[in-house]
Amino acid sequence: MIFKNPLCAVVAARSVGGFRKQLALALRQTTTIELRIDWLSDDRAISRFLKWLASARPRAVLIATCRRREAGGRYRGSISKQLFHLAEAVRAGCAWYDLEIETAAKCPAALLNVLLGDGKQLKSAHFFRGLPQSPKKMASALMRGEPDAIKIAAHCDSLSKSLKLLRLAREVRKAVVIPMGDVAMPVRLLSVREGSALSYAPVEHATAPGQISLEEAKHLYRVDRIDRRTRLYGVIGDPIGHSLSPVMQNAGFQARRMNAVYIPFLVHDLEDFLRSVEPLRIRGFSITLPYKETILRYLSGCDPLARKIQAVNTVVVLGRGKFYGYNTDYVGVLRALESQIPLRDSRVLLLGAGGAARAVAFALAQAGAGICISARRMARAQSLAHDVGGETIRRQHLHGEFFDAIVNATPVGMFPHTNESPLDERDLNCRLVFDTIYRPRSTKLLQLAARRGIKIVSGVDMFVAQGTAQWEIWTGDRAPVQSMRGAVTRALDREEKSRTAR
Repeated sequence: MIFKNPLCAVVAARSVGGFRKQLALALRQTTTIELRIDWLSDDRAISRFLKWLASARPRAVLIATCRRREAGGRYRGSISKQLFHLAEAVRAGCAWYDLEIETAAKCPAALLNVLLGDGKQLKSAHFFRGLPQSPKKMASALMRGEPDAIKIAAHCDSLSKSLKLLRLAREVRKAVVIPMGDVAMPVRLLSVREGSALSYAPVEHATAPGQISLEEAKHLYRVDRIDRRTRLYGVIGDPIGHSLSPVMQNAGFQARRMNAVYIPFLVHDLEDFLRSVEPLRIRGFSITLPYKETILRYLSGCDPLARKIQAVNTVVVLGRGKFYGYNTDYVGVLRALESQIPLRDSRVLLLGAGGAARAVAFALAQAGAGICISARRMARAQSLAHDVGGETIRRQHLHGEFFDAIVNATPVGMFPHTNESPLDERDLNCRLVFDTIYRPRSTKLLQLAARRGIKIVSGVDMFVAQGTAQWEIWTGDRAPVQSMRGAVTRALDREEKSRTAR
């Protein structure tokens, strides 16, 4: 093991004060820290910070990086100045220095040894436009000069390319492997499981595409505890940044002290994800928009209820390319509504006809409610109405109708589009409004309903119910419901306070 703690905090700021503040925060979370001194405003600021560092001597493994603009960094000075600052950093207590291949190629090994011989060299190559044609050949080029370790970071726009890069972590000793980009983020997090020596996470400012914060890496995904035995689960969707499923599911794993992690996957290409399931050893995954219906054609088996609904939000990986599907949204709908109103013989307006709406419709039909469906695509609404014995209604006719409940099963109003509502206030002629959206907790639709004195139900209840059911399907254990619900409500509370403060 090259680094005792593989979670590497990245300190990057323009001012010396900002640098010191970030370093103090980093030291609370990890003992491996990269100092991106190329971010500092000028040469004087770099020297001033390193002078302070020499006197402070923090108890951590420090990696000094002064990357020039030619290699994707921010340092504008000459190579000689760059090496001077790296030498300063080594004397100030940095055990390692990161030297990009562009600089290394222009410096004789003897010179580097004289200037930086007391530090360990991490020789790096960065590819911001895409994966190099042969990552293995690139690794061989980096190994020339016998550095203490090598690093390859490359932008990957698919999981398949990320996995190609990740193979280096298994094949090359003393390597740091970093797939960059939003699609590659899960593989970036998991790289330490496959043998990468480090996983980087910024204290404040992202220094590469697809990074997540140090706070999330440490406390949400527990990157420093991921190992070969860590069980992997995830959620797929496009977009996926709004999902609080990782907060909820990981809270469950932590409460039961399980060596497991749940990670969000931004999926533009469903087949690319499914091909990556076996190499990544994914055991199960949740599904959100837009794949709840599409996934059906890739399943080898399906729960009868999910087959009837024709939408799946939960998949168990059987192995050898086989998947089995469930729908737990159904459970969430019933738990959210049955305690609020008697559903039998009630008249319910359902907005939407997609995968989430289908689960709501079947749950309501099973409970004995009469269902009216309104959707942007009326052909889909008519098909769903036929399946559940309901009827359809056009948006322009709603203001003349009365319902016991209105259920929104569209994404309209979901974060970050929080000022949108699928209905106007004049259309809310009902006793109760239930919005399946949980982020934000109080959507524009619910605010309009509350203004009229209508009873409201947030999507949080449905979200937690369907999520704990997923957790139990995957693990075979009773879910720690209170821990999982508490994690979700705390996350929403923080988000609402932050929004209010702005």
